[in-house]
Amino acid sequence: MHAYRTHTCAALTAAEVGRDVRLSGWVHRKRDHGGVLFVDLRDHYGITQVVADGDSPALPILEGLRAESVVTIDGVVKPRAAGTANANLATGEIEVFAKGVTVQSAAQELPLPVAGEADYPEDIRLRYRFLDLRREKLHANIVLRSNVISSLRRRMVDQGFTEFQTPILTASSPEGARDYLVPSRVHPGKFYALPQAPQMFKQLLMVAGFDRYFQIAPCFRDEDARADRSPGEFYQLDFEMSYVTQDDVFAAIEPVLHGVFEEFANWQGKGRTVSPLPFKRIPYRESMLKYGSDKPDLRNPILITDVSEHFKDSGFGRFASMVEAGDVVRALPAPDTADKSRKFFDDMNSWAQSEGFPGLGYATQKDGVFGGPIANNHGQEGMKAIADAMGLSPNDGIFFAAGKVGQAAKLAGLARTRVAEQLDLIDEKRFEFCWIVDFPMFEYDEDAKKVDFSHNPFSMPQGELEALETKDPLDILAYQYDIVCNGVELSSGAIRNHKPEIMYKAFEIAGYTQADVDTNFAGMINAFKFGAPPHGGSAPGVDRIVMLLADEPNIREVIVFPMTQKAEDLMMGAPNFATNKQLRELNIRLVDQPGAAKASAPVAEAVDPAAG
Repeated sequence: MHAYRTHTCAALTAAEVGRDVRLSGWVHRKRDHGGVLFVDLRDHYGITQVVADGDSPALPILEGLRAESVVTIDGVVKPRAAGTANANLATGEIEVFAKGVTVQSAAQELPLPVAGEADYPEDIRLRYRFLDLRREKLHANIVLRSNVISSLRRRMVDQGFTEFQTPILTASSPEGARDYLVPSRVHPGKFYALPQAPQMFKQLLMVAGFDRYFQIAPCFRDEDARADRSPGEFYQLDFEMSYVTQDDVFAAIEPVLHGVFEEFANWQGKGRTVSPLPFKRIPYRESMLKYGSDKPDLRNPILITDVSEHFKDSGFGRFASMVEAGDVVRALPAPDTADKSRKFFDDMNSWAQSEGFPGLGYATQKDGVFGGPIANNHGQEGMKAIADAMGLSPNDGIFFAAGKVGQAAKLAGLARTRVAEQLDLIDEKRFEFCWIVDFPMFEYDEDAKKVDFSHNPFSMPQGELEALETKDPLDILAYQYDIVCNGVELSSGAIRNHKPEIMYKAFEIAGYTQADVDTNFAGMINAFKFGAPPHGGSAPGVDRIVMLLADEPNIREVIVFPMTQKAEDLMMGAPNFATNKQLRELNIRLVDQPGAAKASAPVAEAVDPAAG
């Protein structure tokens, strides 16, 4: 017999009744029924009920153990008594009568319980993540993550992609988020950067002649955390293709994502559906108008309408004057709210103010009659014209967001989500995908008072060099695209700018000289001068894919060892101070920050060893 187990804790069925077995696992729960002790023994695979009574030599030992102690049980498989079978367990028809027990590791008092799914403070969960990971839901999430990655990898290979690994220690990039820097011991005063993404490397692989690349790529960005973004590191399904148009990229990745989501749509019996192929394509400007966001949740049936024209020279002076000054008015329906009290609408206005906006106007409607201050000023006929333009029913209320285009779009988009949540309009049983396409190549930076890139500086402009030379920069669109699912951006991508003359011109429009490009992007621009194929790709986020499939509101619930929102690893004690020996080896000294509190740590400074 094996030293630790003949079966896992999910393997025994009625077919093994009468067999001598050996099981190992954690003491999950204990129930004392007056001289008969029931122990749920748990391992990675499942749970088996173990029974010890006065005839079992294991009884006194098991009675003295705390939950989460690790034991090996020798026993015999018996059928459960009539009426006591547990249909929720794979082993629910049997139990193991304990004839002996070996304690492999006795547990101390737990800082958080493993049995059950009670909420616990985040700092305790992350400090004792190894215990947190034993809990059923989180354990299942991590197994799901592994299965999703395996499925993604298999599907990419089936689509003709080849997996390559790109460097982790690389050069800092002046574009994008803040880098994580790594000091070099052999090059004093110089630093590597951890890759924010394998962007340049994957493009160089195309220049090198590899046709279809992918990897499950670790990426590192010194960004603040939020619900769908981890601080520090994340993983993405990074891929790139040569000799492709935008349509070719979509055709390659859509079956992969659709297949993975269909494969796991019924995970834990959730029974969800996936939007059919091909995924819907929405131009950026249309998305910002109809949904108030470039990450629209298409499960939400509410659409936003621009009603600015309706308020020109209208009786509602405030909106009329705003429209005259160049602002816009966006409207969204509050479906079937005739029976809602005034408080519902007032609460929405208060919510908008709490989000930092001046407010959210509204009009009520019941049986085609409009109420509220806006209706009183704009008149019944004017309100009916707006309702007809929006395609409203006689009992639909209206919310109004007014201001500059960007501000009105943002408020309307947030209100669209809020109204749908308040009225329970979002279908939680669907995965709705879409592509956002035709992003503007450039935007005007109000702070810097200059034209700058709006999305990805390495994208191919639609119209290529001719567009850059003849069009207003703010009218130029790019072959850039995002894929969105249920309001979550899974990735950005683009057909790349592979021609040096177009890249120089694009950066010139954004205020960069040819020397700037040659210095900051030397590896890529030099490679393009030796024959580069047209290429494009994308990089769907693995963490966000799993978060959606696991139906978790926070990305930390699908990452094995996540950091806190402040980018701290409480379990391992990172980040931490380096020793003086390590600092000397790296030619770094620590200096105090001017004006910093005495308790603050000093700042690292690279030292030129040639200097005194």
